[in-house]
Amino acid sequence: MKRVRYPAEFKAEAVKQVTERGHGVVDVAKRLGMSDKSLYLWVRLAKEQSSAGGAETSQLKAEVSRLKAELKRANEERDILKKGRNVLCQAVRVKCAFMAEHKGQFRLSSMCRVLRVQRSGYYAWKANPKSKRALADDVLLASIRQSFDDSHGIYGSPRILRDLREDGMACGQKRVARLMRQAQLRSVRGYKRPRYRVGLPATAAPNRLQREFTVTLPNQVWVTDITYIRTHEGWLYLTAVIDLYSRMVVGWAMNSSMATELVLDALTMAVWRRRPTGPVMIHSDQGSQFGSDDFARWCKDNQLVPSMSRRGNCWDNAVAESFFSSLKKERIKRHIYATRQDAKSDVFDYIEGFYNRIRRHSHLDQLSPLAFEQLRNGS
Repeated sequence: MKRVRYPAEFKAEAVKQVTERGHGVVDVAKRLGMSDKSLYLWVRLAKEQSSAGGAETSQLKAEVSRLKAELKRANEERDILKKGRNVLCQAVRVKCAFMAEHKGQFRLSSMCRVLRVQRSGYYAWKANPKSKRALADDVLLASIRQSFDDSHGIYGSPRILRDLREDGMACGQKRVARLMRQAQLRSVRGYKRPRYRVGLPATAAPNRLQREFTVTLPNQVWVTDITYIRTHEGWLYLTAVIDLYSRMVVGWAMNSSMATELVLDALTMAVWRRRPTGPVMIHSDQGSQFGSDDFARWCKDNQLVPSMSRRGNCWDNAVAESFFSSLKKERIKRHIYATRQDAKSDVFDYIEGFYNRIRRHSHLDQLSPLAFEQLRNGS
């Protein structure tokens, strides 16, 4: 049996499926099509490295404790300012309401100091917390929440205002917008394309593919492209390399920037995993990453023959575009990840655990890419 060599990033993400996402070793190994013994070994080595790196001397612990004590007050004030930034310029009643809401999270003395509210003033407010206007706002906010939930989070203040008025409630759009903003009710919006810097035009390779997307042998034609994934930390960029023979994603790479290294990392994985014995056509668009000298030299050194779509014509690279569309519709739709690492793990699970091994593909007679290759190769 031929021994499979896995890239380091593949190993790291496979281990995270066990240690961070809580999946069983046997289950993960089965989904990734690998030996569970190898995955057990990777997990054990990762734990040993973590425990060795986490050992601290008693002197370091004492120093850390001292620094934590010194920073406790500063961190608490910072967190108060972060959570209360919207009430810093508001009336005392608004600040007191914020303090009452976060009393279990922050010390009252710290909040009074940061928000510049007297403790006696806070207790006076507590005896009579809400005005008639505030009580009316509470009633209105309940109706706003109901309309917002009924729309599955899609409606903004103009449409919610229409709902309220149809129910006989008298209010204005600015008031509805203010209450939604204070309650952090935000309507769902689509993706916004990131802004790209315009560079010098690349020297384009000829379009050798000419939309011939049906290939009879593996490792003859690969297509590649770059897409973006939205996270709360910023954009995460994904490069995928797809073999037109089976539509399998044979290489991928993710990073926070669109540098040429992102593309080269994905191609390195593809060459490492597939080990082609002859020249391979690599088709892409005319992005600056694919027109760079580094890309051209790398292709020449690894027997890859560049082919490029016509400028502005996405149909010339329809297979890569179709994959990214499936990824976003089936896994990322209406989902904003908290961190780039969360997005990486989820995309890894989609590509290696679902798309390549399980997802049925209409072009492959409803077989998965892996099943198609195994059937054609007789294995």
